Amino acid sequence: MTAATEPQTSYVFQGTVDKPGLQVVGGKSVYIDVEKDGVVHKNVIDAMTGAAVGALGSADEDVFKIINEAARESTYSFCPLISNKSSEALSKFYIENSPEGAFSSALWLTSGSESNENALRIVRQYYLERGLPEKVKLISRESSYHGFTLGAQSISWNPRIEPFTPYLMDRKSVCLKMPPAYTYRFKEKAETEEQYTERLLGALEQQIIENGAGTIAAIIVETLPGSTLGTTPPPKGYLKGIRALCNEYDIIFYLDEVMCGTGRCNPNGKLNCWENYLDASEAPDIQTIGKTIGSGYVTLAGVLIGPKIRNAFVNGSNSVFGGNTYSGHAFNCAVALGIQKKILKENLTANIFKMGNLLGAKLKERLLSADNIAGDVRGVGGFWSIEFVKDRATKQIFDADLNVGPRFKQLCLENGVNVMGMPAFADGSCGDHALVAPAFIVTEDHIEEIYEKIVKSVDDLTSILKQEGAF
Repeated sequence: MTAATEPQTSYVFQGTVDKPGLQVVGGKSVYIDVEKDGVVHKNVIDAMTGAAVGALGSADEDVFKIINEAARESTYSFCPLISNKSSEALSKFYIENSPEGAFSSALWLTSGSESNENALRIVRQYYLERGLPEKVKLISRESSYHGFTLGAQSISWNPRIEPFTPYLMDRKSVCLKMPPAYTYRFKEKAETEEQYTERLLGALEQQIIENGAGTIAAIIVETLPGSTLGTTPPPKGYLKGIRALCNEYDIIFYLDEVMCGTGRCNPNGKLNCWENYLDASEAPDIQTIGKTIGSGYVTLAGVLIGPKIRNAFVNGSNSVFGGNTYSGHAFNCAVALGIQKKILKENLTANIFKMGNLLGAKLKERLLSADNIAGDVRGVGGFWSIEFVKDRATKQIFDADLNVGPRFKQLCLENGVNVMGMPAFADGSCGDHALVAPAFIVTEDHIEEIYEKIVKSVDDLTSILKQEGAF
């Protein structure tokens, strides 16, 4: 006899497996409608746009026209064999809207994870083209995240990845880790920011020397980290210092801007986050991008190739063998190009940089001057985080079992704002935190609404944790 079971309510294998969880059921502009346990929360202001994906918000009428035209004019092809005009046009647009000489080629894919997988293949082939097969080691940072696929997770370092170690690339002699640049938590009190940078760069150079510079292929860094550390900006001179080390020791400087790039954090009304910290001559040799390139309307991400890498290929085999089924997808590239042209025409990158910094300043002033669980507020442009701590003076994190980050997200939803809430690392290396990354179209009124609802949610959770004896 078969035991009675509860009827199946979800058929999607993600998130919580046995139930649908939160579902978006509508949206317009910067607002979304979210269903939770059969109840629809209407007009939730979307302060996170999924995973920092949205640039133009939901149901943009111009994008509908762009999509319709692209669908009528696009024909699928397997781009490694037969390419298309749209992928060429999008590549040219991105290169021309980056600092002169920074990039000379691009590859279009369907996710940030896929972009990092392809970037690793490009790194390997680059050294083979140059006759340097022994340069294989990849140095990336502790508390980093570069994607959900196994290659991307091999260069990521955080506790959530550790259970999958048996299936990852060699994390002892190929994938190496260096300390994070996490000023809030790891800069010593007696250090200046510049001294902290000097310490980090000194440790990195020592690691290069100990392993042998002739074995190091790339140094891989998120320009502005996202879900793991929560948008902690690089300390002064840090990225410049890594660029200099890469130049000195013939190593690829590889930036991951999947979350923070493509206009979300650019100070010049353009595309790249690194322009906050580097000039054109210090640009990365390879850069991965995604998220806002398609604004959530199409699945697109990419790899940007610097001149020295492209030249090595051209002067070598002049070929890339194989590719992904949907790389350079004509429809996706055409839609993304239309979206990026609209963003440029309406100066929306400049808008999100201004509005995001306004939100960050307001949250800093209010949250860090009151008695609550906020320990730090940090970010750049349209990408900000709040780190929650049990004790602001000692920066003690909450017990991971309290699930503070995810609980904060749920409280925010009840208060009418959508954020990303991330739990603390059980080893104490990072506290619970919440991230915000609103659409580029936000106004001052939207920023005020996001600010008020986040502050209310912080105050609400502070009261709850006090009642529980946890704060």
